[in-house]
Amino acid sequence: MTIPAPFVSKAMGIEKDWIDYNGHLNMAYYNVIFDRGTDEAFDTMGIGQDYVKQRRLTIYTAEIHVCYVQELHLDHKVTVSMQVLDHDEKRLRTYQEIRHVDGWLAATSETLSLHVDMSGPKVAPFPADVLAKIEAVRAAHSALPMPERAGRSIGIRRKTA
Repeated sequence: MTIPAPFVSKAMGIEKDWIDYNGHLNMAYYNVIFDRGTDEAFDTMGIGQDYVKQRRLTIYTAEIHVCYVQELHLDHKVTVSMQVLDHDEKRLRTYQEIRHVDGWLAATSETLSLHVDMSGPKVAPFPADVLAKIEAVRAAHSALPMPERAGRSIGIRRKTA
């Protein structure tokens, strides 16, 4: 399997119902776009929709941090990139970017996901074959630089006098 570094989704359009009263993409729909792009990457990694149906195992989001960089509008087309930053036997840390097809950055997202056994549901270790795929993706993505916006926290920066 050739591993894209990072994964990049197909181009997606903005849907009319996603535009808010300010005339731009409502904040909630950035997450929808991130989710759709991540679904493509997860399918490639073998942990997508078929994984849920066939093995009754899935990925749940535990934490997400979104930064809105530039407004998106109805006529825009975007792609989502995803980079695996870290993982362990039950968790996956990823970084995503929404970019306009012209290349400019619209938003970033850092996500901590949990591997879940749907019979509980309960957090469970990745099966060995899946963990091997995740490790291969992480190894391929380790050649990428650590994104500048990864690991950020929320706070109010005060100017010193």
